[in-house]
Amino acid sequence: MIDHAHDLESLQDATERLLVAVGKLDNASVAEPSLLPGWSRGHVLAHIARNADALVNVFEGRPMYADAAVREADIERDAPRPLPEQLTDVRESAERLRRAAAVPADWSRTVELRNGVTDTAARVPFRRWVEVELHHVDLGIGYTLEDLPAEFTERETAFLAERFTGHPEVPPTRLTDGTRVWHTGREADAPEVTVTGSPADLLGWLAGRRDGSALTVAGGPLPALPPL
Repeated sequence: MIDHAHDLESLQDATERLLVAVGKLDNASVAEPSLLPGWSRGHVLAHIARNADALVNVFEGRPMYADAAVREADIERDAPRPLPEQLTDVRESAERLRRAAAVPADWSRTVELRNGVTDTAARVPFRRWVEVELHHVDLGIGYTLEDLPAEFTERETAFLAERFTGHPEVPPTRLTDGTRVWHTGREADAPEVTVTGSPADLLGWLAGRRDGSALTVAGGPLPALPPL
């Protein structure tokens, strides 16, 4: 069962940690490259803010984004702003999302996200939590995959393993951190490949943040994962 109230609290905590960390930067640091190819830290912060507003649209029954071009243009427009404006925008957009999520509603209803993806409203707070945590890492300011909350890492690993389950280009794969086990890839009676690693390295590989070189692979080469 998805506990949306718990996830909203966890999201609030993650947002506050992000704001505190970003508040220690300066304008020059915001303009520097992030860990995401082609994006400055300003791009990442602009995306975090505009994603919050997009999820307000989702909660209120509107399209998440007008279209892909508008989404990209908004990020490019907002990326060069100085640090105080970036902080204010991330904080205020997060508050708009918090208020939208506080409106009494049917959390079991189906909502539409980007590219025709649908999910229950109850999963939206976790999806936003993912945005905040992983993009905090992407800023490259000292917060790493190893710093992520253990609950978050386990749940996001399970979510991404599920996302690739049944994908024809991913071989039947068993994932393990030595304690827990997940399965992904094509359906099969038994996995072809077993991938073992630390929770952070498994998540990093699944989320496209690490190349998987720290993982141990048995039964074949490390599977190539499709883009998220």
